[in-house]
Amino acid sequence: MVVGLGQSGLAVVRFLVAQGATVRVNDQREADTLGEAAVEAEALGAELVVGGHPPSAFEGLDLIMVSPGVPPLPELDFAEQSGTEVVSEIELASRFIDAPIVAVTGTNGKSTVTTLIGEMCSRLERPTFVGGNLGQPLIEAVGTDAASADGLIIVELSSFQLERVSQMRAHVAVLLNLSPDHLDRYASFEHYAAAKARIFERQEADDFAVLPADEPDLGELVEDGATIVLFGGLRGEVRVEDGALVDSQSALRVPVSEIRLRGSHNLSNACAAALAARLTGVHADDIANVLREFEGLAHRMQYVRAVGGVEYIDDSKATNVGAAVASIDGLSGSGGKIVLIAGGVDKGGSYQPLRERMAEEGRAVVVLGEAAPLLERAFAGSSVELRRASSMDDAVTRAAAIAHPGDTVLLAPACSSFDMFRSYAERGDAFQQAVQILGGQP
Repeated sequence: MVVGLGQSGLAVVRFLVAQGATVRVNDQREADTLGEAAVEAEALGAELVVGGHPPSAFEGLDLIMVSPGVPPLPELDFAEQSGTEVVSEIELASRFIDAPIVAVTGTNGKSTVTTLIGEMCSRLERPTFVGGNLGQPLIEAVGTDAASADGLIIVELSSFQLERVSQMRAHVAVLLNLSPDHLDRYASFEHYAAAKARIFERQEADDFAVLPADEPDLGELVEDGATIVLFGGLRGEVRVEDGALVDSQSALRVPVSEIRLRGSHNLSNACAAALAARLTGVHADDIANVLREFEGLAHRMQYVRAVGGVEYIDDSKATNVGAAVASIDGLSGSGGKIVLIAGGVDKGGSYQPLRERMAEEGRAVVVLGEAAPLLERAFAGSSVELRRASSMDDAVTRAAAIAHPGDTVLLAPACSSFDMFRSYAERGDAFQQAVQILGGQP
């Protein structure tokens, strides 16, 4: 059975049917809401059990694949206790992959680092797959040249995807950082960290666990097995030193001024990517060329335009407090103040770190969405000006009215997008569209 008929769930249905399996699909949503996905699954011969999770649907199964967006369910717990194996799409796919896997996780920066590593590894001229939480489901790599022993798999993994892995082995496992996130799903930060740590579980002596040098406690998440290597900080093998990104184990040296990624936190991401790529066999010259060429991903510290001496930056992907703080850190020292646009669906963490950082760097906070009242309480009595907006257009207009020449208006919501938008990308697009019409002309 496949539980959850999203992008990865439908990809698994296709795969399982091609393998000759008898497939049942279960989803909380009704068939008309699922739309074309339900039509395709049924056309493939899958049995649809939709509109809820009846206990009888979880009986008589050999295997259950749970999509990452599916919350914990008592029916899944009962099935496991009854002896049915429950896996994630990542775990299932890994059992059909012979290629070495480079896996990337962390609270923030995963997509940027995964894409960077993919760009660097493309210079190896071997079949390469880049996907996972980044976009294309890993199961779609199965059967391709990239999944063969001569290929290479680069995959971004969320905590949700890592919850149910048991045999997946990452040759290079990268943990970028760890800060409170998804506490609306996990009972505590420790439970969230434990899910992330599963990326290291099956590693052996000839594998590598890549960790940030300035977060030494994260080393405790790596069990005996992999060789630990560090990036960033003062002790990392790849770090920023004397104005350049350098690798102490190779000839890599790239002046920071030549790296096109915006934000100081992205220098740490660049260090992690360069180290993982070198461990995978990429030459220093190729790593350097990618660092000089790569401009970043959409909605991740993306420069939109300047209006009246004010810069507008889209970091809609900053969907938690830690990411929003990192966005502010990345703009520190730019000269002006920050006008922050934040809000959306609250994820259960504290906004205190955001309040503290804005007290140092900010001029104002414009809040919107479901979390607006929570953010207003968090910033009550703060030194920064506080305004509430009714829409993204309204938020941009209010931010523009507050900002002074030399300031930056930053969309770093610290919340997920699903109250007002279908995705962080749609939210970022709305921000950019509102910015483009400021002043009456694009």
